[in-house]
Amino acid sequence: MTESFDVVVIGSGPAGYVCAIRASQLGLKTAIVEREKLGGICLNWGCIPTKALLRSSEIWHLMHRLNEFGFSADNFKFDLPKIVDRSRKVAAQLSNGVAFLMKKHKIQVINGEAKLAGQGKIAVTKDGNTQEVSARNIVLATGARARALPGLEPDGKLIWTYREAMVPDAFPKSLLVVGSGAIGIEFASFYRTLGSDVTVVEVLDRVLPVEDEEISQLANKAFLKQGMKIKTATTVEKLEKGANNVTATLKAKDGKTETLTVDRAILAVGIVGNVENIGLEQAGVKVEKNHVVIDEWGATGVPGIWAIGDLVGAPWLAHKGMHEGVIVAERIAGVKGTHPLDISKVPGCTYCYPQVASVGLTEAKAKATGRRIKVGRFPFIGNGKAIALGEPEGLVKTVFDAETGELLGAHMIGAEVTELIHGYTVARTLESTEAELAATIFPHPTLSEMLHEAVLAADGRALHI
Repeated sequence: MTESFDVVVIGSGPAGYVCAIRASQLGLKTAIVEREKLGGICLNWGCIPTKALLRSSEIWHLMHRLNEFGFSADNFKFDLPKIVDRSRKVAAQLSNGVAFLMKKHKIQVINGEAKLAGQGKIAVTKDGNTQEVSARNIVLATGARARALPGLEPDGKLIWTYREAMVPDAFPKSLLVVGSGAIGIEFASFYRTLGSDVTVVEVLDRVLPVEDEEISQLANKAFLKQGMKIKTATTVEKLEKGANNVTATLKAKDGKTETLTVDRAILAVGIVGNVENIGLEQAGVKVEKNHVVIDEWGATGVPGIWAIGDLVGAPWLAHKGMHEGVIVAERIAGVKGTHPLDISKVPGCTYCYPQVASVGLTEAKAKATGRRIKVGRFPFIGNGKAIALGEPEGLVKTVFDAETGELLGAHMIGAEVTELIHGYTVARTLESTEAELAATIFPHPTLSEMLHEAVLAADGRALHI
């Protein structure tokens, strides 16, 4: 007998499991299908375990500054297998946490590989056995995977994707990172901090190219100071595998080529949606550029089929997918007052050293709208808490509409900025004006005071510079 549900979510990453939880909270009989581990890529091979790795590298960095803080130690060293093991245990703990949440919310977990099998029908296959599940609403949340380019295919041994980079069997003394977006720079930062000779190659003319140009320049300066080698406006023509190394042919914008031999290479050139083998074509679900096409509510255009998360495209961020999951669940349940996703209010965070975070329009994009803008800047060196922490390098930047006081964008680089950006995200959600933010009291001494100062600075009113 076919089991029937109000909602079946395919994929249990952040978008999928949050959608399932919200649907269950709203009284809908809900199931979730997962072919691997609960939590998807983010919890098992992405957001969470990479932060555990970066925490280890952060500690290693601080250990080399012990004298600065009044400590001394000799012959300290890191143990790579233990670092990796801790990361994997953190991932396992979070995956088990999702299993607990599914049980708590009475969401049925169906293990196997799902495929659309007709209107309101899903075929789930595991170990050669197939069961049919029916649902009034099917939510596709199958996520995405690393993009591979011709001639730059990963092999899992010498040429890595993020998966292999998280569980190295040996520490690479030299490393090539192809791509300087968040994923590439985070791995470059981790391995460089632990002592690897890291070269980052970016096809565009600056690192972290989606960020505000001023922030990108400050990041580039910091990375070079750490000893990273940065090659922008450069393409990797090919990767040739040796016995235990990789030789890359690099081509600069001016046409000059060079070769570089490294122990390992990491590919971080974007991601593509997992759109294959789930029956999209037969169901009539539209796919463009390896991502499912949806409307502002997550609807695919095929009645009863929705899509969320990395599967539907940029920005490829867990918190964006979670928000989409809530929107779809509430849309299905008919909740009044639900708003469609506003991508301009989705913050971006990169957990390299120094951290980078942003929300809204860059200065250049704000100018391109034709509006008259005001820009505020406040450096970390002007903040007492940053100096006390030994983290005086960084910048908080705000972009306002000069006429209305609307906060158009905010951009920052420095210690713990990924924990600060939410202040401006809340402000944008509440449509707070420059005047309202300026009138807000921030606690002292905290890093968050810089959010206030960067607002004041837009009007030449900063108090501590």
